[in-house]
Amino acid sequence: MAFNKEVIEVIETKDVFTGDPKAPVTLMQFGEYENEECAKVNEVVKKILDNYKGKIKFNFRHFPLTKIHQRSQKAAEAAISAAQDGKFWEMHNALFANRRNLGTTTLKLHAKDAGVNRKQMLEELVNSTYGQNVHDDIAYGKKMGVTEIPAFFVNGVMVTAKPTVENLSKEIEAALKKVKPSKSASK
Repeated sequence: MAFNKEVIEVIETKDVFTGDPKAPVTLMQFGEYENEECAKVNEVVKKILDNYKGKIKFNFRHFPLTKIHQRSQKAAEAAISAAQDGKFWEMHNALFANRRNLGTTTLKLHAKDAGVNRKQMLEELVNSTYGQNVHDDIAYGKKMGVTEIPAFFVNGVMVTAKPTVENLSKEIEAALKKVKPSKSASK
């Protein structure tokens, strides 16, 4: 007699975007929630998303530096847990806003503020339900050449300049020119 094990579909960070889903340019960041530079650059990303509405989509991938920030792994898991309720970005911003207070039970409170009301979230954090998803992000980051955070990619190409509004805009503009040939070039 075989037992049918219920397969639960997990929404992974590689599938979570903000911005226009059909945008020709993808801005991807590897980072973590306890890192001050990542928190600062989160504000830069918000400006970029405003400046390029309809032209870009943004994807955040987890790259916790657990030797420096012991709570960054659980914070990443909490964000993935929130994604299961469609609240990844709300949780993402709540985690950055509370980056100095990321204990496991506190993460549940941040989740509630972000609109996540699932009772099993604390249990998921304790059991590391989404731990492998975070490790998948780290492995992908390493494969892409990430050695420090925050790390940004525009359409899969690493941005080597400091992640400022100006520098990221320059990279996005260059990517937009590659995807949309100008009308004057076809004359």
